[in-house]
Amino acid sequence: MSKPKRYTVTTALPYTNGPIHIGHLAGVYVPADIYVRYLRLTGNDVAFIGGSDEHGVPITIKAKNEGVSPQDIVDKYHAIIKKSFEEFGITYDNYSRTSAPIHHKTASEFFKTLYDKGEFIEETSEQLYDEEAKQFLADRFVVGTCPKCGNEESYGDQCENCGTSHNATDLINPKSAITGNTPTLKQTKHWYLPLDKHEDFLREWILKGHKKDWKPNVYGQVKSWIDDGLRPRAVTRDLDWGIPVPVEGGEGKVLYVWFDAPIGYISSTKEWAEREGKDWEPYWKDKDTKLVHFIGKDNIVFHCIIFPSMLKAEGSYILPDNVPANEFLNLEGNKLSTSKNWAVWLPEYLKDFPGQQDVLRYVLNANAPETKDNDFTWKDFQARNNNELVAIFGNFINRVVVLTNKYYQGIVPTPSEFTQVDEETLAAVKAYPNVIASSIERYRFREAGQELMNLARLGNKYLADEEPWKMIKVDEARTQTIMYVALQIASALATLCEPFLPFTSVKLKNILCFSELDSETQWNDIPNKDVLLPAGHQIGKAELLFSKIEDKTIQEQLDKLEASKKANEAANKQVEPQKDTITFEDFTKLDIRVGTILEAEKMPKTKKLLKLKVDTGIDTRTIVSGIAESFSAEEVIGKKVTVLVNLAPRALRGVESQGMILMTETPDGKLVFVNPDDAEVENGLQIS
Repeated sequence: MSKPKRYTVTTALPYTNGPIHIGHLAGVYVPADIYVRYLRLTGNDVAFIGGSDEHGVPITIKAKNEGVSPQDIVDKYHAIIKKSFEEFGITYDNYSRTSAPIHHKTASEFFKTLYDKGEFIEETSEQLYDEEAKQFLADRFVVGTCPKCGNEESYGDQCENCGTSHNATDLINPKSAITGNTPTLKQTKHWYLPLDKHEDFLREWILKGHKKDWKPNVYGQVKSWIDDGLRPRAVTRDLDWGIPVPVEGGEGKVLYVWFDAPIGYISSTKEWAEREGKDWEPYWKDKDTKLVHFIGKDNIVFHCIIFPSMLKAEGSYILPDNVPANEFLNLEGNKLSTSKNWAVWLPEYLKDFPGQQDVLRYVLNANAPETKDNDFTWKDFQARNNNELVAIFGNFINRVVVLTNKYYQGIVPTPSEFTQVDEETLAAVKAYPNVIASSIERYRFREAGQELMNLARLGNKYLADEEPWKMIKVDEARTQTIMYVALQIASALATLCEPFLPFTSVKLKNILCFSELDSETQWNDIPNKDVLLPAGHQIGKAELLFSKIEDKTIQEQLDKLEASKKANEAANKQVEPQKDTITFEDFTKLDIRVGTILEAEKMPKTKKLLKLKVDTGIDTRTIVSGIAESFSAEEVIGKKVTVLVNLAPRALRGVESQGMILMTETPDGKLVFVNPDDAEVENGLQIS
């Protein structure tokens, strides 16, 4: 395609059964927003389309677990997701939802068009059925062993371990997620999209047509699917939550969520166009429109095979020009898990780090899993903020603004003759927009972000080499030129950083008083204009763009994750099985007494042991107990305890221990005394 007349850019519709986390942001929403902001800055006509996916089994499961309706769940999380996107600066032209009437109408009409054209296969087949729940087990209502990788917790529609999509009936040893029962097979009628019919088209369009411009991870997954042979795919489900199948015989059935969800891009575009008084069709049906889907790797098959086959079958729609799917982002070396709360949630981040949206945007882009899975760590987050945003970008801007105010009362000085260094620096600045644009247009957003930071590095090097703070003492005219050049670099950064650091861009433009210029600097002005910030222009006072993040702040986040880890371990902890049966005579051999701890001290050179002096009622004795990691010596003095007094003495670290304090352990690993609560229970009383 030559330069498009317009762009339609979509992002994967997040499920409304929970908030957004950093995996979603790094994989989909940050790169999409960078791309769209760049397109707008370069004067393009763009429709940036998103919305919430409000159908599907995960939502009905969440509703069942919480004892509310699916509508309650989607209303709650749609509001949370939409608000957090807005606060984070994701600049949708329209963010809709698949429960909206316009979507129900659009999806129903799309299905009906394909149905009337004979594009579906109607089949009666055996599907898994839970007799107790009286319900067919679609998708995540069934769990079993993945037939490909052997993962024993695979869902009925997809294995989250190996990423393979399959049917529920493909699972080995399936179990109902509702009752835990083994399901039976029961006949039901469904409509299928015959993907095998579109195999030749897909092979020609993707494997030949997009071999060079699609990302290797996307192309490779699609090729694997096609080479394996495509099969008909169900487009309806036996559920009561979703869009009703709009044809005879569809009673009690809904459109399969992966049929209706991508149509959400179309209905959201319609909603936007209707509100703005535009015609939606050119954004989906004009060959001069470039359609780009931003998704994660788990959605590749749906956006590169199923949805294009649907569009092709309908006949009037354009196909995506690119689907730049990212891989997965891990957290502190482990896979992100919403069910285990092993995540950094966007609403929590916005609360914990107010005004620091750009820091997370920058770090997620710098660590974006563009070609392979990548890892987010809080230490790296801190280092990139302190060593790059603060020390490089923020430092350069601060020095320029402070010196301009100090030397010239904030007025851009008039330059004298440029040296070769000045001219080379200004020429380098002019080159950066095209360098960054080239990376963005090839969906290499990490590379683009690094080039932006290289421009800030160029500014720091220029100041360090030219030393205006020294030059002012010997050559005022030369100092004016140095500061003029530095201010041109700052002006270029204010515009070029907007896709990556939009909140910082606003701050910087305000500091440089862009609103007072005849026309605000645009992306394409930087390579084409010799003057970005004219001599005589008044700038504002210095303001820190970024602030250093301290160790304490990072430790709080690590502690939060550690708490999640312990909670998961506690939830999954197995109760120890019963030991071998003993006789009553065996039990009577144990002499267990009530006692009181009189003295306690930490044993030297050990983390676990406390040396205790215990009044057992029959004597006062020394007992060494491994409780020092749960209790301090001070807090156990005076504690009433249960003591096994006739345990054979044992030397521990050179101290003879004459008995054992009885303890138990909570699920999170904390020791607890097994002791009598009644204050009237005296030392020495036997426990039987």
